[in-house]
Amino acid sequence: MKKFSQRDEHETDKTNSSKSTETNRKKNMKRLGGGGLSLQTFANLKSENGRYNPALIKKKKEFYKNAKYVSKFRKSVKQHSLYDKNGTGESSKENGDGDDKEKVKSNKRISMEEVCMQKREEMEKVRKEREVTIKAKKEAKEEAEARRKVTRGNMMRKTRHGQPVMKYRIEHLLESIKKSAGNDGSRTA
Repeated sequence: MKKFSQRDEHETDKTNSSKSTETNRKKNMKRLGGGGLSLQTFANLKSENGRYNPALIKKKKEFYKNAKYVSKFRKSVKQHSLYDKNGTGESSKENGDGDDKEKVKSNKRISMEEVCMQKREEMEKVRKEREVTIKAKKEAKEEAEARRKVTRGNMMRKTRHGQPVMKYRIEHLLESIKKSAGNDGSRTA
C-alpha cells in the first residue's frame, strides 16, 4: 500500500504536467499568431469582394469630391442667372412662342460667357496691381542699395597714410543725430 504522502505527490505530478502542456500549447499559439484559419474559412474570405480595397475607396472619395464641385458650380451658375434676371431687368420670356427654350439656353450661354469675361478682367486687374507693387518695391530696393553702396564707399575711404577720412564719418554721425532728434521731436510734439 502506498502511503498517503506518496499518493498526493503522484496526483500533483499529473496535474502539473497537464497544466504545463496546456500552457506550452497556449504559448505556441500566441507565438504562431493564433489558431489559424480553417480551409473553408480561408476560401470564403478569398472569394468575398466586400473587404477593404484602397483603390475602390480612393475612387469613391474622388467621385464624391467631383460631385461636390459640380453641385457647387451649378448653384453658383443658378444664383448668377437669377441675379442677372432680377438685376438687369431682362426676362427670358419676351415672346410666347416655342422659342422660349432656345432663348433661355442662349441667355444662359451669354451669361456664362459674361461671367468668364468678368473673372478674367478681375484676374487681370489683380495681376497688374501686383506687378505695379512688385516693380515699386524693386525700384525702392535698388535706390536703397545704391545709397548704401555710396555711403559704404565713402566710409571706406582712406588718406594716403592709410588713415580713414573723417569728413564722411562725421557727416554720417551728424545725419544720424539729426534723424534721431527729428524722431524724438515728433514723438514729444
